[in-house]
Amino acid sequence: MHLGFVRTVLASAIALAFSGTVAAQEQTITIGHVAPTSGQIAHLGKDSENGARMAIDEVNAKEPVIGGKKVKFVLMTEDDAADPKQGTAVAQKFVDAKVNGVIGHLTSGTSIPASKIYSDAGIPQISPAATNPKYTQQGYKTTFRVVASDSRLGAALGKYAVTDLKLKNIAVIDDRSAYGQGLAEQFAKAAKAAGGKIVSQQYTTEKSVDLNSQLTAIKAKKPDLIFFGGTDAVATPMLRQMKQLGLNAKLMGGDGICTETMAKLAGDAFTDGQVICAEPGGIQEGQKRQMDTFREQYKQKFNQDVVIYAPYTYDATMAMISAMQKAGSADPAKYLPALAKGKQPGVTGTIAFDAHGDIIDGSLTLYALAEHQRKLIAVTK
Repeated sequence: MHLGFVRTVLASAIALAFSGTVAAQEQTITIGHVAPTSGQIAHLGKDSENGARMAIDEVNAKEPVIGGKKVKFVLMTEDDAADPKQGTAVAQKFVDAKVNGVIGHLTSGTSIPASKIYSDAGIPQISPAATNPKYTQQGYKTTFRVVASDSRLGAALGKYAVTDLKLKNIAVIDDRSAYGQGLAEQFAKAAKAAGGKIVSQQYTTEKSVDLNSQLTAIKAKKPDLIFFGGTDAVATPMLRQMKQLGLNAKLMGGDGICTETMAKLAGDAFTDGQVICAEPGGIQEGQKRQMDTFREQYKQKFNQDVVIYAPYTYDATMAMISAMQKAGSADPAKYLPALAKGKQPGVTGTIAFDAHGDIIDGSLTLYALAEHQRKLIAVTK
């Protein structure tokens, strides 16, 4: 046998053995992400998923090390279709897969029932969007969110409608979801406290596209404002039907309708400034450059604009990874204390949690929909 051939074979064997050793030393850390990536609000769920993927790819590019070992983060994605039953099924799937943490769910209706499953398994869960107060009031140590709750958002909108916009006669519609109902209740409470009058209370579903009966009943009450607890999938046809009925009231809602998607899809169904909305988050002037950079990088990576939740999901993912790095472990039991007590800058603001898992000092942003896009009104604490 030729000596050169022997050397080549030997070198290849050594290289394979070495690469096998390196591969064995590299630890895979799995983070689950779950949101509705099918159905009427799939655009919101995909936006959230993209935010998590952006964070994972950014961290992996830096060849991270945790506990002295090189690690690689893997994103395990699932669709809960905004359905509570599917949401709990996904949660159990994540538990069975022994994921190291979960980013999600997007809706309150899925986040609340899933949170018990994660709590029982000791797996930290950070929602980028669930706003129903109950989500963090269950006493689970594994439950966190990076946005303000409906208690603050609904209260801010109710007060703003009556005190600032001087709208006194108000009709309320909600989609009976945990998110929509909770937000509508908090809004109505704050509006009445500020001196407003709830002249009509109507209900619909998360998938309804025909609201003529509710709107006809509301029109008879001559409201100045209609508040809707729900998402843009229902609010968009609602706007068209309001115009058809000659119902000229303003429309107000939370983050579910506060999307440029709605502004574009509604077309000429509303006049500029008719729709007022708010999202449970937002940036002060000093953070604007950072957010603009994020939006540019997002557009380059996914060839589409941020819808709404991607920056919050990005921050949630980064907060979880940071806690693992600080604890020197991806073991949920070991990094959970670091997550609960952590504090770090994010695209959407400082990410730090109180004893319940709520974001500390989270911002709220008010917008008006105009010229087929969102126009900033104010950022408030």
